[in-house]
Amino acid sequence: MCDTGDQQTTAAVLVKEPAATIVEMLKDVTSYEGEDAVFECRLSRETTQDAQWFLGDVPLQSNEMNEIRVQGTRHTLILRKVTLEDCGPISFKVGQHSSAA
Repeated sequence: MCDTGDQQTTAAVLVKEPAATIVEMLKDVTSYEGEDAVFECRLSRETTQDAQWFLGDVPLQSNEMNEIRVQGTRHTLILRKVTLEDCGPISFKVGQHSSAA
């Protein structure tokens, strides 16, 4: 705000977070039934944007079957003790960017 006594003006500052991009894409993984399958990707920057893992079209959450980790710019999905039903596309999305394996 600027106030000269008889005149006054105000302005606002808006700061937007730049969009993160995927700089290290997912790679295909082959695991034996009963083993863990680990998928990793890396973003251009740490971000508060929503990042989401998918198995097919199903969004994944961290639980006893899936472990989702975020360490700085590295995002990791661990599928615990995979079965034949776990075969299929894995994808990771952040903002408008995605990677699949």
